[in-house]
Amino acid sequence: MIYGYARVSTAEQNTDSQRDALNSVGCEEIITDKVSGAAEKRPRLETLLKRLKKGDTLIVSRLDRLGRSLSHLIEIMNRLECQGVAFKSLSESIDTSTAGGRLIFHMMGALAEFERSLITERTQAGLQAAKSRGVRLGRPRSLTASQIKHAAKLIDNGENMANVAHSFGIDRTTLWRALSRAPKPNTT
Repeated sequence: MIYGYARVSTAEQNTDSQRDALNSVGCEEIITDKVSGAAEKRPRLETLLKRLKKGDTLIVSRLDRLGRSLSHLIEIMNRLECQGVAFKSLSESIDTSTAGGRLIFHMMGALAEFERSLITERTQAGLQAAKSRGVRLGRPRSLTASQIKHAAKLIDNGENMANVAHSFGIDRTTLWRALSRAPKPNTT
């Protein structure tokens, strides 16, 4: 079976031009969605993907109608490949039922994976550079050093830890952690 998939982002737009293109290449059934390309949930697309079976073909007028990002598109393509479903994109002339079409798509996948690796490497390098400059990463501490000293003094004077924590607007566990990390005063 040859399925077409058309998507527009807003209710004001229509799928007429996409439907015309899909009909012209012999789609037997066309599924349409009116949902933003960035949306994670596309119920009609998901239903279509579950319905596809080995030997079917999925056709779109343009790649951006199918995936919200290159990684999402590759995820869908891998799913189709595992199901034995061919894929065609009319605008980009991609046809995974041919060796050349599969090659093009696998090259796109390799480039996307390379891009993800570069992003990860740059992120790690940036974190290391920040650490070497003494930048403290993560959430800011809930209490300053002077607040921790004041809290310790209150507790030493018999104040209940839960009440002290409440007075600083923090949880008792947070106060306990802060006190356990704080340097102990010299008693010698």
